[in-house]
Amino acid sequence: MNRNHAAALLISIGAFSLPLNGAMAEDSGAMKAMPGMHMDAGAAPSGSAAAKLGDLDISGGYVRAMLPGQPVGGGYITIHNTGKTDDKLTSVTSSSAGKVELHEMKMDGEIMKMREIKGGIAIPAGATVMLSPNTMHMMFKQVKTPFKQGGTVPVMLMFDKAGMIDINLPVVSVKGN
Repeated sequence: MNRNHAAALLISIGAFSLPLNGAMAEDSGAMKAMPGMHMDAGAAPSGSAAAKLGDLDISGGYVRAMLPGQPVGGGYITIHNTGKTDDKLTSVTSSSAGKVELHEMKMDGEIMKMREIKGGIAIPAGATVMLSPNTMHMMFKQVKTPFKQGGTVPVMLMFDKAGMIDINLPVVSVKGN
């Protein structure tokens, strides 16, 4: 079986294959049922959300449409801290989901693992932090209605120093464009 056939087989049984070397992603069970959370990284789609909060420039915000039966959704955003003081994204909430967690994906040997980031995500002074596929991202759990392309998902981003901001993230295709 060649690598492409192996990847297709993994996807068809609900696992994920990464283009790097065919490594599988795993989590405490949630990832096995997420066929719509593709692992391809790339630029934010056109029409993505943007906002400004104090020294924070927020851009490239979007979520992906969910497939039928998909229990969780993924959201992505870029935060640039133009100030001289570090900040931290402490939490995210949404009226469209019972819970939103901040997650990261990291290689552990040959296995890609996803885990919740406890305590928030640091946004150092002068730095840009991207929440994007294959890295850190927002994980929407207990979704009330599956995200449909063309819609929006309201989120409230809470920062340690800058405060909070409401932003509507557009829902793009399952493929992320």
